[in-house]
Amino acid sequence: MTSGRAVLVVTDMQNGFVREQSAHIVPVVVDLVRRWQAAGGDTLFTRYLNYPGSPFERYFGWQRLQSSPEIDFVPDLSPYIDEGVTLDKRVYTPFTKEGLALFKQCGWEEFYFCGIATESCVLKGAVDAFEHDFTPWLIADASASHAGIEAHDAGLLVARRFIGPNQVIRLNDIPAALIDLPPQ
Repeated sequence: MTSGRAVLVVTDMQNGFVREQSAHIVPVVVDLVRRWQAAGGDTLFTRYLNYPGSPFERYFGWQRLQSSPEIDFVPDLSPYIDEGVTLDKRVYTPFTKEGLALFKQCGWEEFYFCGIATESCVLKGAVDAFEHDFTPWLIADASASHAGIEAHDAGLLVARRFIGPNQVIRLNDIPAALIDLPPQ
């Protein structure tokens, strides 16, 4: 199931994206990060930064996530951030010029995506990994949408069409070598 050095991509787990529809995913992702890092795995935390005049502002009229506390990572992830790498981005995907240089430097070839939002940033990262000839995995039950379950489900449907039906997995499908097993 593995093809190269793996990284867990924790997508945009920021205060501004956690709402009633996505809050349930916070403890799931925190536990996954804890287990992944306990097994010695690499972790990439992406952080979306909106800005005045951005396409999001121009086309959606959306001005959020331009400053703290909205841009800050959820507090529950604080103990794990320093053990990983943080990548700031102004677009949906981590596959920016800076991101690609980082991926090459770290030797990452296999990307496990989780976080918020399934139908946008998580999906776009997985698709871009696919298109850059990396191995993408989208962890369905460690992702959510602040727009609700319909948007999450739509993102999973599109992901299966974009990156392959077997690339959308559940937590239980992650190879045991990559995560510390939960206590029994």
